[in-house]
Amino acid sequence: MEFARSHSAKPLPLPFCGSAYLCSTRFAKQAANLRYINQSKLYRKFTADHIFSGKEMLSHDTVLITDPLGVIVDLVDKKEAGGDIEVLNGLLSPGFINCHCHLELSHMKGMIPKQTGLVDFVFKVVTERHFDEAQVIAGIEKGEFEMLENGIVGVGDICNNVLTIGQKAEGRLNYHNFIEASGFPAEVAVPRFSRAKEIYDAYSSALSSNSIAPHAPYSVSPELFAMINEFPNNNLVTIHNQETASENEFFQNGSGDLYRMFEKMGIDISFFKPSGRSSLQTWLPHINKAQSIILVHNVATSAEDITFAQLLTTNYQLPTFFCLCPNANLYISNTLPDIRMLISNHCDIVLGTDSLASNDQLCILEEIKTLKRNFPELQLPTMLRWATSQGAKALRMEDELGSFERGTMPGIVLINEMDGMELTDRSKARRVL
Repeated sequence: MEFARSHSAKPLPLPFCGSAYLCSTRFAKQAANLRYINQSKLYRKFTADHIFSGKEMLSHDTVLITDPLGVIVDLVDKKEAGGDIEVLNGLLSPGFINCHCHLELSHMKGMIPKQTGLVDFVFKVVTERHFDEAQVIAGIEKGEFEMLENGIVGVGDICNNVLTIGQKAEGRLNYHNFIEASGFPAEVAVPRFSRAKEIYDAYSSALSSNSIAPHAPYSVSPELFAMINEFPNNNLVTIHNQETASENEFFQNGSGDLYRMFEKMGIDISFFKPSGRSSLQTWLPHINKAQSIILVHNVATSAEDITFAQLLTTNYQLPTFFCLCPNANLYISNTLPDIRMLISNHCDIVLGTDSLASNDQLCILEEIKTLKRNFPELQLPTMLRWATSQGAKALRMEDELGSFERGTMPGIVLINEMDGMELTDRSKARRVL
């Protein structure tokens, strides 16, 4: 049975009269209950030790009801659900949302040593990613299968070529494709944007949810930022933001390790003049026409940056999400973002895996485990909300994914091997529907 469907598909109609759900009378509830009992073959019913709705934990006596394809019909008390209830051990959750992935790099698993630092990591990705196309496509297929197995249903995927189109067109996961544009010297802005536009057109001919996105502040010129910002209907963008302290040093005073990266790549940046401000405060004013933006990594983001972003994006009416990829941060530089600061400043947080070039697996539950180990005060419902409804909202998929709202088709994940309401090292996520 398919776990996910195309993002463009519409929810199936409920297989019974919905009037009972529009009325709060006792009679209407009894009528609904009779439908569940007498037409049980129309439904699947699930209960577990715990059920997370995508927004909150529910009563232990809650039953989740779907149609045979997985469209959510209702959440009801066990007394109203009738028979044929599937009782599961563990925690039921909507499918996970991976807000930042590079599926096209899946063939690079294990190739780059851990904790090289960002500059050497980026250099190796740029210079060592080119394999035979069949090997790359095989890695893409394997990477998607791994996400499916680990309960992921929606993905914000970075694309620098067209090689993931065929796999994505099979419709097993819901994707928003971020076509990445980069080029720091002003003179390459036009050809680099033209190339991104060609890739965008190829994705748009086969898949419905796509945009052009800047790679990183240190790899996109003001001229290229302007082209991305002005691109029609480019409503959702993402960017690798403040992944290392040297990124801020580069913009603040023209120093730091990023200069070594340009030297290794043979790129002349003698034209560059530091802004005297942090990376985020330098680049964010260039994006003001999108409808939402996902900032990825945020390892060196400060409280002052958050205040700046909140004021600016409020003026731009630009919802902003902060994507955490903790396992990739530890893999590359053995650092983590100041999550306590992000929470205290009321940031909207979502989760991502990054790529298999910078991670041992594509698994949102493993990202949650890493967060818990390093920030013990984090509660499971909070992190599950980041991984489900909040992620779906960031990728603008909330009408179909992220919660057990009626009419959605979010997938159903079971997390097992728990200790009460806490995860253990043995906890795994598997898809139920």
